[in-house]
Amino acid sequence: MSSDGALARLIRSSASAGPAGTEAESCELCAAPVPEEHAHLYDTAQAELCCACGPCSVLFAGDGAGGGRFRLVPRRRIRLRGVDTQTLGVPVGLVFFVPHADGTVTAQGPSPAGAMRWEVDAAAWRRAAERCPELATLEPEVEALLVNTVRGLDHHWIVPVDDCFRMVAVVRREWRGLSGGSRVWPAVEEFFAGLTERR
Repeated sequence: MSSDGALARLIRSSASAGPAGTEAESCELCAAPVPEEHAHLYDTAQAELCCACGPCSVLFAGDGAGGGRFRLVPRRRIRLRGVDTQTLGVPVGLVFFVPHADGTVTAQGPSPAGAMRWEVDAAAWRRAAERCPELATLEPEVEALLVNTVRGLDHHWIVPVDDCFRMVAVVRREWRGLSGGSRVWPAVEEFFAGLTERR
């Protein structure tokens, strides 16, 4: 993700402005104002997300729209049960996995400075997808497997990637000191409690 993308702005505004960011956003294609809840497009050329108003997002709803440069970020959320992500070799319990068009999968975990990134072993990901076929349905670049197993929790969700970066923003906003302080984990738990399934 580019530091100039919509998600980077979301992270910065959330971290600096508190829970209700005050920076008004606009569509990055036509400059129309957008509401707080709005669509995002993934710009494959710049490898970043951009905000889109309703009419512009409709233009990119089909595969290959815009010459394939922009991909509409889906809205679906699916809670998964019994997913074993320990075999993927990622040493943290709060992480999201993003498949890419070239077949690779990256894992990213939030930290006070932003998202840490690892490349996931391709064979391990294939085995995980064999055990949980829903993982094979993830749309490259624009959907992710979002996981929280911190403090004994067991949250595994297929989500749009913008949800992942909203979660990163929560961590950056609430983190205090070296260990995170007393506010970050309750805020993360509240974030996951607020996720609802959308098909």
